[in-house]
Amino acid sequence: MLGSAALLCLILSLASAPASAVTRNSKVHKTHRSSLRSTPYLRLNRWDRTFPGSHDLLVQQNEELDRLQLPRIANDMELIRYEIEQVLVPVSETEALKLATDLPDSRRYCRPWTRDFLQDFSQAFYNQFHTPLQVNSLVRTMEQQHRLRHHNHYAAPEWGDTASTHLTGVTFDLSRRGLTTEQYAWIRAYLVPLKIAGLVDPIEESQPVLHVVVFDKYSSQLDGKMNAWSEANEPFDGSAAGGSEP
Repeated sequence: MLGSAALLCLILSLASAPASAVTRNSKVHKTHRSSLRSTPYLRLNRWDRTFPGSHDLLVQQNEELDRLQLPRIANDMELIRYEIEQVLVPVSETEALKLATDLPDSRRYCRPWTRDFLQDFSQAFYNQFHTPLQVNSLVRTMEQQHRLRHHNHYAAPEWGDTASTHLTGVTFDLSRRGLTTEQYAWIRAYLVPLKIAGLVDPIEESQPVLHVVVFDKYSSQLDGKMNAWSEANEPFDGSAAGGSEP
């Protein structure tokens, strides 16, 4: 009888072990999920995008680029010609701006006004957070975009009314990886008034990048401000203005 009682106790103890293990594991999982929810790093979903993309938006962007008569760059030969002629200008790394290591040297180019914006934007971010922004992509060719679509189903087509704006050199992709929620909130606040003014057009893609189109009006606005500043600081000549002494 004693042997049977011992065997019964052993069976009962074994039967209760998985239940306690499940309880412990569930506590660990709950703790892990809680820690993930409290992480300071950015996690976007389709419901909290300030700059959602759409078919109509891509059509509008291409219509504006057509109005500006900006051609889509077909191949590497055209790309090299635009770079030599300085239609496209190089983007250099600074303390405020880094380029993805897998971005080839021949693709580290964009339109002059896009570079102006990148320099201003990245420096303002660096002044605020003392850390650089990273750009993953700049200009592309139609040939490159065609190859990209073979392994990236998010990529825009290389032709048509929704063609990738990278093909004109006005666009860059900003990496969202590693950004905190505070940093990304700052980026959104920086871009919103510029979008309202029609100077930039950002899209928060499904991939962890912020796709930003910069229009030539951005540099025109800067030139206007510089001219106004220069005129305001020119020495005053009373005789030239037809004035007289008091």
